[in-house]
Amino acid sequence: MKHILTALCVIFTAGGFMATGISAEFNGLNMNLGNLSRLSKAKTRSISPENFTGEKGRGGMAEIGKGTASNAARDLGQGWKVNPYIHIKSGETVALAEIDGPGAIQQIWMTPAGNWRYMIIRFYWDGEKDPSIECPVGDFFACGWGKYAHVNSLPVCVNPGSAFNCYWEMPFRKNCRITMENISEKQVTLYYQINYTITDIPNETAYFHAQFRRTNPLPYKEVYTILDGVRGWGQYVGTYMCWGANNNGWWGEGEIKFYLDGDSKFPTICGTGTEDYFCGSYCFLVPDESGKRQYTEYSTAYAGMPQVIRPDGVYSANTRFGLYRWHIMDPIRFENDLKVTIQAIGWRSGGRYLPLQDDISSVAFWYQTEPHAPFSPLPDKDYLEIQ
Repeated sequence: MKHILTALCVIFTAGGFMATGISAEFNGLNMNLGNLSRLSKAKTRSISPENFTGEKGRGGMAEIGKGTASNAARDLGQGWKVNPYIHIKSGETVALAEIDGPGAIQQIWMTPAGNWRYMIIRFYWDGEKDPSIECPVGDFFACGWGKYAHVNSLPVCVNPGSAFNCYWEMPFRKNCRITMENISEKQVTLYYQINYTITDIPNETAYFHAQFRRTNPLPYKEVYTILDGVRGWGQYVGTYMCWGANNNGWWGEGEIKFYLDGDSKFPTICGTGTEDYFCGSYCFLVPDESGKRQYTEYSTAYAGMPQVIRPDGVYSANTRFGLYRWHIMDPIRFENDLKVTIQAIGWRSGGRYLPLQDDISSVAFWYQTEPHAPFSPLPDKDYLEIQ
């Protein structure tokens, strides 16, 4: 049975959100607290190392001797946590999920035991050759500096000790393929679970995209490009940034700019400062008990700075920040094309702006119609590396 739900502009879901305009068809895809009691013919499935295909009634079937934890389960036998994780060899790419649609990814949990910048996650929708998502796994889950930070937001949360969780809704019509590549020189271990639904997808539903970039250092007087080359109809829904300050002093005077649908020299949307874009103010500084102003971490549903890595007086010489801004209540809509940039600005003598040459990485998140323009190649392993 299908039901028609009426909404004003945004429907929150168990897997993120869907901007709908006036109404949306309820089919088990768009769930929220207000409609969890409504029945649906959608089918719930889950992929993990204990059920690689997500098929009904085929979980926990690994036999002793054929699972990664066979030795631990040797006294208990089949069905007793025989294969809870996988190994990915150096240079290897493994398929985490291959799903026939129509349907949607609703939640992903994983714990990658390896260098998070050297584990590259990719998503392919409906048989496409080029991925719609290509990103180091830590950055995709808003934890890009290779160190744990507690993230408590609506679409992404990171929990102790290295638990990555994603609730972005990711619909597909024909099929979905998710891979993980290990570009490090060591074998890595991965625990993961991908929860999804098999159901009809409304015609107006777009595909999820995410693209990683890094510039280190940013050339003098150049702006940092978060996203460019987007062609199609869609909406921009989020930004995650790793910002490494290479100068003393405040680093966040720069403005973010959204160039929409043919904008050239001047954008349609222009922010007022970096901390303002991430829904903070006055350099993210709050007095401590002694009255000294300090950078203060925060993590909220839609925006946060969950990570501040401070100098230790020895080899960790620079201050580093992890920040996110999710456009869930305020998606940036475009019909034809989109470009997003941010300036890196501090202060110099005489009350003048100083163009900074910082270490900046980002992940842009957006929905759009397919086909999408192919991404620029990821930086090589040495350029991705964090020191």
